[in-house]
Amino acid sequence: MTIQQAISSPGCGCYARDTPKTLISIDQALARIATHVAPVGCTEAVTLDRALGRVLAHPVLSLSMAPAFDNAAMDGYAIATGALAGNGPWKLQVVGRVAAGRETKASLAGKRAARIFTGAPIPDGADAVVKQEEVTRDGDVMQLTRRPAAGLNIRRAGSDMAKGAPVLDKGRRLRPRDIAACAAAGAGTVQTRRRLRVALLVTGDELRNPGDLRDPAQIWDVNMPLLTASLAAAGADIVASAHGADSLAGLVRQMGDMAAQADLVITTGGISVGEEDHVKPAFAKLGGETLFSGVAIKPGKPVSAGRIGNTHWLGLPGNPLAAYVTWQVFGMALLRVLGGEAVKGSARRLVVTDAPISRKPGRCELRPATLAGVDAHGREVVSFDDATHSARLGCLPMADGLMFLPANTESLPSGALVEFQPFCQS
Repeated sequence: MTIQQAISSPGCGCYARDTPKTLISIDQALARIATHVAPVGCTEAVTLDRALGRVLAHPVLSLSMAPAFDNAAMDGYAIATGALAGNGPWKLQVVGRVAAGRETKASLAGKRAARIFTGAPIPDGADAVVKQEEVTRDGDVMQLTRRPAAGLNIRRAGSDMAKGAPVLDKGRRLRPRDIAACAAAGAGTVQTRRRLRVALLVTGDELRNPGDLRDPAQIWDVNMPLLTASLAAAGADIVASAHGADSLAGLVRQMGDMAAQADLVITTGGISVGEEDHVKPAFAKLGGETLFSGVAIKPGKPVSAGRIGNTHWLGLPGNPLAAYVTWQVFGMALLRVLGGEAVKGSARRLVVTDAPISRKPGRCELRPATLAGVDAHGREVVSFDDATHSARLGCLPMADGLMFLPANTESLPSGALVEFQPFCQS
């Protein structure tokens, strides 16, 4: 496999000489979302059992030290190492038994020991826990042949978290391991952003519900199930969903009603310039303010965004693959900003192509790709189809993400380094 340098086009390389001036680049569109969209203002307190996937509105601080007291890291015997004079073996009197969750008033000054179990508090005077496998015992007398170091097998109070220490920053989307840290910090309730309210409007007179009877010129609707599942996985509440009316007046009414109850209205289809494309005219009639209209991207060039009053709008293309690609790139970015999620750095990374590529330049192409292992240099390798088709979905189940092919690149050899953005789990 030939080793190539990374493609050096700035950003996503959306711009080429023949790209229409009305189109902006992917990175410009993302910058506009980051700059002109603000998080929803409402917050709410939720218990940890309801906090998974929620975004923190305030930092989480530890309510106490963790551990809260010195405790045993394993089953064994608590001893005072200072009592072990001379050379071993040493014999100590076992004077107590300390279980987890039980307080002890035993003092281990002198040649005394206590049977102790994992998580139990360390008795006064003890400074080490000898694991049970290293001890022989005869009645109430234990024998030790190897001198333990002070502090052996003891978890010190505050060694994990200090009282008042920051545990999680605001803007964090809570995952199972974050929930664990909150619990360890004593935070049974956390302050989060409320779940986003999203309305979904799918246009296309030719669409029928999957599995329903259809005429020869009709197709099953992919975008409604696709985006419903994507929004649910992203933790949004779908407050309304409908198929678009077949008239401008009907779409104005539907979009207006949805904007009145949602933080975000998502439409699919109807955003090109054909006679039957009524979504943008309806958006304009509602007094919509455009954030961007058209991006130099393939597939999904017509993707648009804006605002109707205080409600944001995202217009996705009607072709299912184009809808999914633009949802992954722009829809998820919009949800993160609206949800107050702190995003650090780009999700893209460099990967190596496993075959040569020949394509028509002009727009940045986002092609589904599958992670296929690593090369001899430890770099991730991707495989992919020989072209991108905006209405084909058969490649999606096997794909792991999107590779970015810059607009001004007509061909690439096998082994070229390209940007790759993994699919969000939505």
